[in-house]
Amino acid sequence: MKKIALITGATAGIGEAVAVKFAQTGYRLIITGRRKELLEQVSHHLSDKYGIDVLPLCFDVRVQSQVEKYLGQLPTDWQDIDVLVNNAGLAVGLSSLQEGVVDDWERMIDTNIKGLLYVSRVITPLMIKRGKGHVINIGSIAGKEVYPNGNVYCATKHAVNALSAGMRMDLLPHGIRVTQICPGAVETEFSVVRFKGDQQRADDVYKGFEPLRAQDIAEAIYFAATQPPHVNINDLVIMPTAQAGTMVWNKKL
Repeated sequence: MKKIALITGATAGIGEAVAVKFAQTGYRLIITGRRKELLEQVSHHLSDKYGIDVLPLCFDVRVQSQVEKYLGQLPTDWQDIDVLVNNAGLAVGLSSLQEGVVDDWERMIDTNIKGLLYVSRVITPLMIKRGKGHVINIGSIAGKEVYPNGNVYCATKHAVNALSAGMRMDLLPHGIRVTQICPGAVETEFSVVRFKGDQQRADDVYKGFEPLRAQDIAEAIYFAATQPPHVNINDLVIMPTAQAGTMVWNKKL
């Protein structure tokens, strides 16, 4: 039986790149996202190009009832999930705390923290039942440091950092591996979402240096997922060569 990987937020960026990487090596894929048309496009592309089985599930990880409906009632032949990639996440806004938009805070907290928890709560019991599995959480350099006006986003990624460590302890008795992947600047939809569709402002973020690409992170995730059973990559921080910290850059690279 081919292995199964579940990837949240797979309609673009890192999630889509991860789906492609696992598809290339023959995994069966469960991919999730909120944008139905994009999700279906990614699903058809993966199944047509790589000849694999793909189960696309369109729902919002922020809504517990939807997570339980779609992931809690998986067909029997899709329940033996080997790898869960908790990728769904976002940053919205770049304001000081005292000028912050509460709706932006709610979106980040609900997606980055609660969404990860809802999905993990449904999937990890399936892994425990089998006595094996691997949970890979997508964190951020913002979960290791903070930066001006990044307050709530940084807080959510610090939460992912803590949750990953806690999950590793809780799942250790069951032989389930837990990895956190923490990227620095990756050129995806991230900044477009953060700046609410302002493409010019988003483009400016990556000017003057070569950022990471989604494929770079996908390679790291696949590397972690394919280590021998006795090896666990606990925590991996990946930065562009031009970036030494959240606010430290060499714009010439």
